[in-house]
Amino acid sequence: VEKEIDFYKHFTWLKKVNLQCSSNNETYQERLARLEGDKESLVLQVSVLTDQVEAQGEKIRDLESSLEEHHHKLISTEEMLQQELLSRTSLETQKLELMDEVSYLKLKLVSMEEEHNHIDEQEQHHKAEALLQELSRLKSKVEELEGEKSQYERKLKATKTEIAKLQQLLATKNAEIECLQNQLLSRGTINNDITEREGFVYRLNINSILFLKDRHIEELHLLLVQYRKLKDSLALSQVTNDMLLSGSSEEDLNGTRKIRAPTHKAYSDIVRSELQVLFKVLNGASARDMKAPFSKWSCDQVCAWMEEFGLGQYVNMARQWVTSGQTLLSASLQDIEKELGIKHPLHRKKLQLALRSFSTKITEKSSELDHIWVTRWLDDIGLPQYKDQFSEGRVDGKMLQYLTVNDLLFLKVTSQLHHLSIKCAIHILHVNKFNPNCLKRRPGDENKTSPSEVVQWSNHRVMEWLRSVDLAEYAPNLRGSGVHGGLIILEPRFNSDTLAMLLNIPPQKTLLRRHLATNFNMLVGSQAQWEKQEYLESSGYMPLTTTAKVRPRKIGFSSFGHRKKRTHDSTDYICPLDASQDQALLNGANRPYSGFRGLSPIFDRDPERQEQVGALQI
Repeated sequence: VEKEIDFYKHFTWLKKVNLQCSSNNETYQERLARLEGDKESLVLQVSVLTDQVEAQGEKIRDLESSLEEHHHKLISTEEMLQQELLSRTSLETQKLELMDEVSYLKLKLVSMEEEHNHIDEQEQHHKAEALLQELSRLKSKVEELEGEKSQYERKLKATKTEIAKLQQLLATKNAEIECLQNQLLSRGTINNDITEREGFVYRLNINSILFLKDRHIEELHLLLVQYRKLKDSLALSQVTNDMLLSGSSEEDLNGTRKIRAPTHKAYSDIVRSELQVLFKVLNGASARDMKAPFSKWSCDQVCAWMEEFGLGQYVNMARQWVTSGQTLLSASLQDIEKELGIKHPLHRKKLQLALRSFSTKITEKSSELDHIWVTRWLDDIGLPQYKDQFSEGRVDGKMLQYLTVNDLLFLKVTSQLHHLSIKCAIHILHVNKFNPNCLKRRPGDENKTSPSEVVQWSNHRVMEWLRSVDLAEYAPNLRGSGVHGGLIILEPRFNSDTLAMLLNIPPQKTLLRRHLATNFNMLVGSQAQWEKQEYLESSGYMPLTTTAKVRPRKIGFSSFGHRKKRTHDSTDYICPLDASQDQALLNGANRPYSGFRGLSPIFDRDPERQEQVGALQI
């Protein structure tokens, strides 16, 4: 059917058959029959040819449809080519724009370097002027110290001569006493009354002489200490002057600033120590036997102890009420408030903690840190704005150990971020057994830091790290923020976004924030980073903000029945040292800061505690 039909061949065959029939003189009937057969064969051939024509037509239509399809593909390909050409031209224009921007940035970099060099020159000039002024001031200070030194030397010589005279007088008095004793022994019983009176008078004279002798010896010791301090101060000042006159380098001059600090403090220390020693002499504090139990201390001894303890404003009331140390040990809170007039709640707490130590005879390491050290500690953790409140409350190391949220609110610390900062800092003290030098202030090798070292960084050390990662212009924003190494490592909600917010880095500076996040993650380590990310993805997560406030917990009627039971509950403290922590520290754990949910003070399980610390007021 698919073969082509040769019409010429078929007509030739018909013609040939007709000629043969005529030549054979066939009859019409035979011829008709033959033609009928030929007709049927022709009809069959026509049907076959018709089928072939239809098949060829279908084939032609298929070819036309495929042709049209290829035509559409060609059109779409041309459109894609056009789009590629347009995108290529746009990329070329963008490339040109970027090249222009790069050239502009290079020019800007050159201009900024020139400006930076100019600013450095100006700073060096200002530093030179400041150093000259400092030199003149130090010269005047050295002259004053030399004058004081000469005065103390003269006073020392006069005191030595006076001591020699007193010793001679004491020797003569001793001889007179021996002579009088011999005379008294030789007399009879008739003059017993006279003898007793004379002996009493002489004993009074002897006691007064001995008291004067002890007092002058203590004054002499004080003068010797003052003389040594003045001598050291003069030596340090002379070293500073020599370095300045010889044109020392900037590092050497920075070193003189560190040396100069004790020089400025020397005079105030001398005056303070002189007043303290004189006060002890006048009040008989030097005669106090510290080995005796507190309950057996006299009134003068208790008052002298209160003065040294930082509660000197209550000494006058104590003299009228206290008879011995047992008076304070057996007194109730109401008695202390009424008889001593202690209205300040932190002063009452300070006295109660000290009396509890005397009662239990357990001396804790935190009791060695006084309230002056606590003010320096506030500088280290980046919260110097609270120094006046803490100093007024006489908050010492022992009070830090037992500090509560309500105590912080009374000290006007209302920021939730600052509460967490103090909480983490106290936790660092717990772990380091209240070592006063546990926080690291000086910068070290930035390439060899570990989370166990970072957790002990002070606020100034964190600012030095920011300068090392090219963020020096934002470092001053951390002053007064409460950011230190313990807060960075231990608080799971403190992340790079929180630090960027405290540094006042705008959100649109994405490259700068990304740079900060990269260095922050390298600083805290993989473990802390994983903990922070896990807490970030937890349900109910709330980011840290500078506006979040801590409000005091409201006590309902149902809580009054349990107040006595919760008086010494560790959950009332802002950073309790629970049993698991205590055991971990006693066992000497290698990683005391790891496992926030186990050792960290951040995750509080008590719902009432969470209500108190986590209550926000924005």
